[in-house]
Amino acid sequence: MTTLTGPTARPGRRGVILGGGLLAVVALASGGAFFLSQGAPPPVTRIGGPFTLIDPQGRQVTDRDLRGKYLLIYFGYTFCPDACPTTLTQVADALDRLGKQADKVQAVFISVDPARDTPSVIGRYAAAFSPHLLGLTGSAAQVATAARAYHVYYAAHGSGDSYTVDHSSLLFLMGPDGNFISLMPADAGGAAIAADLAKHLS
Repeated sequence: MTTLTGPTARPGRRGVILGGGLLAVVALASGGAFFLSQGAPPPVTRIGGPFTLIDPQGRQVTDRDLRGKYLLIYFGYTFCPDACPTTLTQVADALDRLGKQADKVQAVFISVDPARDTPSVIGRYAAAFSPHLLGLTGSAAQVATAARAYHVYYAAHGSGDSYTVDHSSLLFLMGPDGNFISLMPADAGGAAIAADLAKHLS
C-alpha cells in the first residue's frame, strides 16, 4: 500500500507526540516525495482552513457550512484499534456532561482512510458514539487537503484489507467563526474536555 504522509510532530502508532508543547511542521518523506520542501521546517502559523468533504448522506460539506458552532475536530479512521474509539468515547462523555450547552458544539470526526470509510460507514460509526458527532470522509485528495490544513499526519501501512493507519491524535477546538482556539490532548478524559469546552461556551 502507498504510504501517505502529512506534516506533524513525531508520528507513532498511537498518535503524534508534541515535544515540549511545541507544535511544529515536519517534512516527512513518502516514496521520495515531500509535502513540504526539504530543509528546516517552518513553524505552524495557521491551523484550519478551507475543505470540502462528504457527510453520511453523500452531501458535500465545506468548512463554511459548519460555521456558527464551536467545532471539536478529530482525525482518525473507523478501523482504528484503540486511539479513535477511546477518544470519541471521551468526546461523547464530554458532550453529555455539557447538557444543553452541547448544542453550541459540533463534534467532527474526519476519516484519514477514505478507501474504507465510505459515507455510510463513517456515518454509522460516528452515530454509535453520539448524536452530536458528525462523521466526514471524501476522496483521497479531499482528505489530504483537510489534513494539510490542520497539519495532521497520517500514513497507511500494510496491504489488503487489514492495513493500519498511523495518525496524529489531537482534538482541535475551532470557534464559530472558523478560527483556531486551542488544541486538546485526545486522552484528557471526558470531564477535562467538558471543563475546557465550558470555559469557551459560558
